[in-house]
Amino acid sequence: MTALTHIDAAGQARMVDVTAKDDTDRVAVAQGAVVMARETLALVRAGDMKKGDVLGVARIAGIMAAKRTHELIPLCHSLALTGVEVEIEPDDALPGLRVRARARVKGATGVEMEALTAVSVACLTIYDMAKAVDRGMRIEGVRLIEKFGGKSGHWRAQAP
Repeated sequence: MTALTHIDAAGQARMVDVTAKDDTDRVAVAQGAVVMARETLALVRAGDMKKGDVLGVARIAGIMAAKRTHELIPLCHSLALTGVEVEIEPDDALPGLRVRARARVKGATGVEMEALTAVSVACLTIYDMAKAVDRGMRIEGVRLIEKFGGKSGHWRAQAP
């Protein structure tokens, strides 16, 4: 483990200065899931939710959230993202929806927070759009699963 970078010598929170860091291609991938009743999953799949297209709206919400991460997370840098993808797949084994986000930038700092924010907001949007029929849904397993770029290079999460 390394020292916390968002704390100065006096123990005060600070935004990390990345001026001296090289711009490199950086990618982060995060995932999460919304566990729901089988009947709810069937409604989502059929496009029969009263609020509309759950998957389409959640995908857009995740992309929009990634772009605004710096407004939501204190001390997070504002990034000129070059790409954000949000994929949502039904999973009968949960039952529910698996959400995966990939964020990309060419810059001096990573995009882990953007990928995690995209997944989190997409999951929250799914919950919001389906809560009228299933208040017992659970958002689970939101985590970073892979990152590329920067001084630390490639990192992949261990299987849970």
